[in-house]
Amino acid sequence: MRDATMTQSRPALEDLMQHADFIDRHIGPNRSQQKAMLAALGFDSIDALIQKVVPPAILSRQALPLGGPRSEAETLAALRQIANRNQLFKSYIGMGYYNCHTPTVILRNLLENPAWYTAYTPYQAEIAQGRLEALLNFQTMVTDLTGMEIANASLLDEATAAAEAMTFCQRLSKSKSKVFFVSQDCFPQTIDVLRTRAEPIGVEVVVGDHRRDLERLDCFGVLLQYPALSGEIHDYADTVRQAHDKQALVVVAADLLALTLLTPPGEFGADVVVGSAQRFGVPIGYGGPHAAFFATRDADKRVMPGRLVGVSVDSRGEPAYRLAMQTREQHIRREKATSNVCTAQVLLANIASMYAVYHGPHGLKAIAQRVHRLTAILAEGIRWLHHAVPTSAFFDTITVHTGGHTQDIHAAARNQSVNLRSIDDGNIGIALDETTTREDVEALWRIFAVGKTIPSFAVLEAAVAERLPGALMRSSTFLTHRVFNSHHSETQMLRYLRALADKDLALDRSMIPLGSCTMKLNATTEMIPVTWPEFGGLHPFAPLHQAEGYQQLIAELEQMLCVCTGYDAVSLQPNAGSQGEYAGLLAIRAYHQSRGQGQRDICLIPSSAHGTNPATAHMAGMQVVVVQCDAQGNVDVADLRAKADQHAADLAALMITYPSTHGVFEEAIGEICEIVHAHGGQVYIDGANMNAMVGLCEPGKFGGDVSHLNLHKTFCIPHGGGGPGVGPIGVKSHLIPFLPGHRMLENGIAPVAAAPWGSASILPITWAYITLMGAQGLRLASEVAILNANYIVHRLKPHYPILYTGSNGLVAHEGIIDLRPLKDKTGITVEDVAKRLIDYGFHAPTMSFPVAGTLMIEPTESESKDELDRFCDAMIAIREEIRAVENGEIAAEQTALRHAPHTAQDLTDDWQRAYSREQAVFPLHALRQDKYWPPVGRVDNVYGDRNLVCSCPPMSDYE
Repeated sequence: MRDATMTQSRPALEDLMQHADFIDRHIGPNRSQQKAMLAALGFDSIDALIQKVVPPAILSRQALPLGGPRSEAETLAALRQIANRNQLFKSYIGMGYYNCHTPTVILRNLLENPAWYTAYTPYQAEIAQGRLEALLNFQTMVTDLTGMEIANASLLDEATAAAEAMTFCQRLSKSKSKVFFVSQDCFPQTIDVLRTRAEPIGVEVVVGDHRRDLERLDCFGVLLQYPALSGEIHDYADTVRQAHDKQALVVVAADLLALTLLTPPGEFGADVVVGSAQRFGVPIGYGGPHAAFFATRDADKRVMPGRLVGVSVDSRGEPAYRLAMQTREQHIRREKATSNVCTAQVLLANIASMYAVYHGPHGLKAIAQRVHRLTAILAEGIRWLHHAVPTSAFFDTITVHTGGHTQDIHAAARNQSVNLRSIDDGNIGIALDETTTREDVEALWRIFAVGKTIPSFAVLEAAVAERLPGALMRSSTFLTHRVFNSHHSETQMLRYLRALADKDLALDRSMIPLGSCTMKLNATTEMIPVTWPEFGGLHPFAPLHQAEGYQQLIAELEQMLCVCTGYDAVSLQPNAGSQGEYAGLLAIRAYHQSRGQGQRDICLIPSSAHGTNPATAHMAGMQVVVVQCDAQGNVDVADLRAKADQHAADLAALMITYPSTHGVFEEAIGEICEIVHAHGGQVYIDGANMNAMVGLCEPGKFGGDVSHLNLHKTFCIPHGGGGPGVGPIGVKSHLIPFLPGHRMLENGIAPVAAAPWGSASILPITWAYITLMGAQGLRLASEVAILNANYIVHRLKPHYPILYTGSNGLVAHEGIIDLRPLKDKTGITVEDVAKRLIDYGFHAPTMSFPVAGTLMIEPTESESKDELDRFCDAMIAIREEIRAVENGEIAAEQTALRHAPHTAQDLTDDWQRAYSREQAVFPLHALRQDKYWPPVGRVDNVYGDRNLVCSCPPMSDYE
């Protein structure tokens, strides 16, 4: 009897296995919480809710044809098998990509730390002081090493930074020429991206020898490589003077490590310096992500692309960091913008800046000297082996003339698991790096020996002199600020990283309810493979047979994304959403040209669109025509039809975000797509809000010809403080020939990024997410994202006006609350509410986008009902604080709202405020148990713009 009872109560193995199901780890609300939220909304099932939110015409009833879900252990095991198919050769290819050592204290406490990688872009400065300080360090590092006056807080890669510099020069140069001259010694992938960016805007890229060809050219800008592709270190002083005489501006693509030893470009007259910070501790990662830099003169700061961190003061008059000049200039200038850059590479810039902090100026110089010394010894040994080395002055790269032995040398290299750079039949390139050892140099000699005896390392080491040009040796100091001279022990560095992280509010502390930005769980299992050497250690130009694991992962991920979107092919090359937009419009443009309809250049864009849309259209050589929205926030179909009729002969595309930027599934989306197609145009569906669609509807099946996806939103790659990002595009079959190509692959059209697959090293995150969730989990994620958004709207509706809803009174994955009526009554602004939320422990929702004076709230599927309620409780409590102003109980200027956020230091003041200390810092009882203390008071943006300081303060400030 006892045995029978035990048998009957024993749970089935399948039931036990469900406890390991990742879907329940990713989805925040459990089943009982989902049921309670649905009941509050008046639904008995989540399916009933979805049928009221998603238009029936596009709602899919079929499960996505995907495998899974798989457990976390199974997924990691599968990724390990894929990773093991990659071969870790020792690569000496260089060309802007170098092996390096990521200091383990930085690896563990920054790159692998969710306090850093789950943070959002620091638009709310008061809760981002840690990463803003790290970015200011990055800017200071770049300005010091380049000899320039100001630098931004990173761009996407060196090639796109050079392309930004090209348009920067065109905007500022007094020359009327349309020619941009590029030295033939520049990296070829940079030249290719320049050509991509130049053609649509009517710029001619001319490549030639800067010593001969520049003299005969009229141009508005010049790009030089320092050191050059061949390794040669040219003295560019005369070239710069020659360019300036032509009223052209000079861009120098420079190597930061080399600049610790060489005269910085700012000292020989460069107007702009660009490059990659990859070799400062960031893994190669098969091409990215890496932080690029852009430095220029202070006088030109308002034309500089990207983000700029500045120093201001807070409400107490204390120094505080902020994004200066709100440097997302495309949102202000829209179709007049010269750049569509929205994403930076913040996480990678922070790694690079901390690499400089950890090593300091002396450590960086020692690393550079060691790399150069080994290169000089290598070159002498190769000469000893009777190969000519025409590179006379070099830092870490040489060219070897191999005569008839080129193929034999490459074969010998392959046998030793070594990659060399193939130049042509008679020449080979070699680039050393921080990881190169004496044994590596001897191994290279054996490869070049072709049967000869190699020289003695000790003999050559004693005899070989430096090969840096004496006239270009650096004499100026760099990295003199205290931060670069204080944290060289691991204890000091560990505490510095912890102190900065503690200042910030990231997803590891609380919900970040940002509309349009989808801050969701970045699961640890998804993140772990990123730092495996089999993914992090491959050079992007290594032979494809060495990257079979990457090729498998890329092919499988492309297919997964095709399934999720309904498109026929996907390109993973675009390394940001903005670059995905650009690649999508280039594909449309090339498609029209292929059909003899190159005159089609009109791009219709709704007035509610994200600012990158019109900026991208302009960069792709299109003219923007704005389509109005109706009172419900939907595209005005009548206005769209009228403008499609008006521009029928020239209509190229419609760019539309779906669900809409206003957070609603527009029911007329099928009709909208039909109108555009009927007039010969293509439909670009911006995938920023794809988190409401995966498993529910597919843009490639309801009218889209091309979409970009934000893998750093919908598909779980973390925001990293404002980057990394991946913005692949999906296309229908007729656009496949026009996907981005690459010289390494000899496919497609022009590349939009330097590496063939962009930021390849973070693709395992998305592969893992889709594998872990499977079709069932992906659909549920979209459903719960919609449920969570509607639950928040339901709870807040009695307290705040809701700006837009669908025909059934419901929203998609985000909702907009309108604070404008309350401002009119009380003077309390959207900024007051945003800053007061910090006192409650929350990052503010998206402020004043897409409508000024509003908050756009997106909770995502990863937040539990408890967290949603905590947020709603905070918003309702803030509403009561506003009500006190409405009722005349307190003046707006005297409220906690106007003085927020409150720091611990505020409590030590002689308290003379109209509200209590308790109301200031513990407005809800639960905060007593878990309180986030902002490190600074409200930051003064006006002061910061009037007194712009964008690098670390001088040492005299500390004396």
